[in-house]
Amino acid sequence: EPLFLQALELNKRLLGDNHPSVAASLNNLALLYESQGKYDQAEPLFLQALELNKRLLGDNHPLIASSLNNLAGLYESQGKYDQAETLYLQALELRKRLLGDNHPDVATSLNNLALLYKSQEKYDQAEPLHLQALELNKRLLGDNHPNVAYSLNNLAYLYSSQGKYDQAEPLYLQALELRQRLLGDNHPDVATSLNNLAALYYFQGKYDQAEPLYLQALNILERSLGANHPNTVTVRKNLANLRDSL
Repeated sequence: EPLFLQALELNKRLLGDNHPSVAASLNNLALLYESQGKYDQAEPLFLQALELNKRLLGDNHPLIASSLNNLAGLYESQGKYDQAETLYLQALELRKRLLGDNHPDVATSLNNLALLYKSQEKYDQAEPLHLQALELNKRLLGDNHPNVAYSLNNLAYLYSSQGKYDQAEPLYLQALELRQRLLGDNHPDVATSLNNLAALYYFQGKYDQAEPLYLQALNILERSLGANHPNTVTVRKNLANLRDSL
């Protein structure tokens, strides 16, 4: 936080209030607050960044799509799904128009919209978007890329939510193996994969398989993000629920 604040102050002092780098600093600080669950602090910064980018760059610029996407993500985190959907759709349309259909940012927008629909249990709308994002990431980035692991994980999560455990498990395992190979064993994304796979086993009553995965995930998150990070708290609760079941 102090470094983001210093960067913002320095950009403003050197470049003036009306510069794309100031918008970037506002956006980065907002993302930090969002990741901590400080939504009331994040929203005005995202809105300032969006307004500044529009004024400086016009409505048709990739950075506008990124700002729309980030603000949508904030609203989704707060359960404001109608507001989020409108912004995600705008970002997707803008990215397709500016970047073409075959661009990693388009895959990101497809994925984000799919996750939003999944949160609302609109599974039929979510699945084709996840599949498009996965296919696009593989074609553009190759099979060995963190974005591919992310797409695999999200598609598995969709299937798991529908009780399609046999379809979900191999995707979770692929995502976990890929993340461990690309990011190392002690990365928060690896913890996410471990947690998700553990939840899959938990839902099937396979508690002996789930518990060690939750423990691994918790250990990674406590070391990498701290004991009080929202992700760490979530995994700790998942482990407690498992032990209650036992």
